[in-house]
Amino acid sequence: MCEIYHRQELQVNHHAPLYAQSKASLTAHRHAARLCDWRRYTVLSVRFESICKDFGPVRVLHEVGFAIQKGQIHALIGENGAGKSTLMKILGGYLQPSAGQVLVDGQAVHFRSSREAEAAGIVLIHQEFNLAEDLSIAQNVFLGRELRRGLLLDESAMNRQTTRALEQVGLWLDPRRKVSSLIVAEKQLVEIAKALSRQAKLLIMDEPTATLTPGEIETLFKLIARMKGEGVTILYISHKLEEVKALSDTVTVLRDGRHIQTAPTAALTQQEMANLMVGRELSDMFPLKMAFSSPKVVFAAQGVSVPGWATEVSFELHQGEILGFAGLVGAGRTELFEGILGLRPRSSGRFELNRKTIELHSPAQALRQGIVYLSEDRKGKGLHVNMELRPNLTLMALQLYAHPLLDTAAEGRAFDKEAQHFNIRGGQPESKASALSGGNQQKLALAKILHPDPKIVILDEPTRGVDVGAKREIYFLIQQLAQEGRSVIVISSELLELIGLCHRLVVMRGGHVTGILGQEQMSEAEIIAYATGIKGSYATA
Repeated sequence: MCEIYHRQELQVNHHAPLYAQSKASLTAHRHAARLCDWRRYTVLSVRFESICKDFGPVRVLHEVGFAIQKGQIHALIGENGAGKSTLMKILGGYLQPSAGQVLVDGQAVHFRSSREAEAAGIVLIHQEFNLAEDLSIAQNVFLGRELRRGLLLDESAMNRQTTRALEQVGLWLDPRRKVSSLIVAEKQLVEIAKALSRQAKLLIMDEPTATLTPGEIETLFKLIARMKGEGVTILYISHKLEEVKALSDTVTVLRDGRHIQTAPTAALTQQEMANLMVGRELSDMFPLKMAFSSPKVVFAAQGVSVPGWATEVSFELHQGEILGFAGLVGAGRTELFEGILGLRPRSSGRFELNRKTIELHSPAQALRQGIVYLSEDRKGKGLHVNMELRPNLTLMALQLYAHPLLDTAAEGRAFDKEAQHFNIRGGQPESKASALSGGNQQKLALAKILHPDPKIVILDEPTRGVDVGAKREIYFLIQQLAQEGRSVIVISSELLELIGLCHRLVVMRGGHVTGILGQEQMSEAEIIAYATGIKGSYATA
C-alpha cells in the first residue's frame, strides 16, 4: 500500500467550520489519490429491488428499492429504526431478505454469509464493534483469514500488514496489543483498518465517526477520498448530516422501513434531509437555554487523579446545572469519571455532596448517593445486550420490584411506561436488547439510569449513534432533568452539542483542566484552542 499522507496535528482555522475544511481536503485528495500505486479496484454497482425483511410478525423493511452507482460515495440516512443497518446487513450477507432481490453489477446475488459477500468485494464496518476483546489487534484484523507459513501461522507477516493498515487510519499502535486495552475511539479505528485490509470493492461504513475526534475525522475523510479516487464504491451511513453534505455524491432517505427519496446530495440542504428523515418540519434542535435553578453547589470533586489519565482535577456542579466536559481523545474525560465512580483505580480525590464529605468507591455506592453514570460504551458497559428489555430497564432499581419475590408484571408495566416516555421502538418487554437499533438501545440505557430517580446524572457521549430526531429528544430530556432541579454532566466529542446544551464547559487536555468556559466564551474555535493547548494552562478550578 502506498502512503500519501502522514499523521498531522489538528490545524485550527478560526474562520471556517470544521466540515468546510474537511470538504476542501476531500477535493484536494481526490487528485492526489490518482497518483497512488495501489492496485486498481474493480468497482461495484448495487440495486435493491422491492426488498422486504420480516422478524417474526414484524416487517421492518417494506419493498425498498434504489440504486448505488459505481465509484460514488452514497449516503444512507434515516432515524433509528428506519431500517438502514438491516438493509446493509442484507447486502453484507449477514441477513437474508424475506422478499425482493439484490443485484450487483446487474446480476442477482444471494449471499448466504458475510464471507461470501466479502469474496465478492463487499465489506461492512459495523456500527457496534465486532472485535474479539481477548485477541490482539493483528489477530482481529486477520481473524478467519490468517496468513500461514507452512503449517504455522505467519505472525510476523500479519503484524507487518496490520501495522500498515493501522497507519492508514492514523493509529500508531503495537499490532500485538490486546483489543481489550484500547479505548472506544481506537476500537473504532481498528474496525475501519480491519475492513480496509480486506481490499473492498464496495465498502459499507455504518456510523464510522461516532467516537472520533475532529482530527481523526479529518484523517478518515482523506482516506475516503483516496479510496474513491481508486474507484471504490462507498456506502456511508451517518446521523451527522454535515458529514453527509461534505462527503457524499448521492443521498438516500429511509423512514419507517420505506424508501422515501434518493437525490444528488447537492440538491438537498441539511434541513431538508432532516425533514425527510422524520417526516415533518424539524427546527429548534436545542431547547431554549434557561439559567440553572440555584447557585447551590451540590457536588464537588477536589484533586482527583487517575493514574495515566487525570492529574489533580477539581470542579464544582451546581443544582440544575448542565456542566459539559470537552477535549480530544486521550484528554482523560471518560477515565476521570470512571475513576470518580470507582470503575478504575484513582490515586487521590475528595468529594462533597451538598457540602458534606462522601466516599465514592463503586457505582453501587454512587447510586446510593443519588449519582448515576451512562457509559459511552452502551454495548459493553451500558446494557446487557443478551438480556431482555424488561430486566435491563429495572436492573438498577430492583428493590422496587422484589417483595421479596420479583414482580415481573410490575416490571413489564414499568417498561411499557418508559418505552412510551422515551419513545423506545422495536421490541416487546421480553425481546432482547440486541434486537433494538443502536439509537433505541441508547434510549433504553438512558431510561435504565434514570429509573432509580437520581439527583446527579453523568452522561458520556449521550447521543452517540443517534439520529437527528432522537438527538433532539435527548437534548430536551437533558434540559427537563435540569429544570426539575437535577444536575447533569455531559461528556461529548460534539462541540455544537456542548455549546447548545451546557451552562459551563470544562476543557481538558492530557489529563489536566486547561480552562473553564462560561456561556459567553463558548465557541468551536475557543474550545479547540483550549483542547489543543493553544490557550489555557494546566490548572484546576
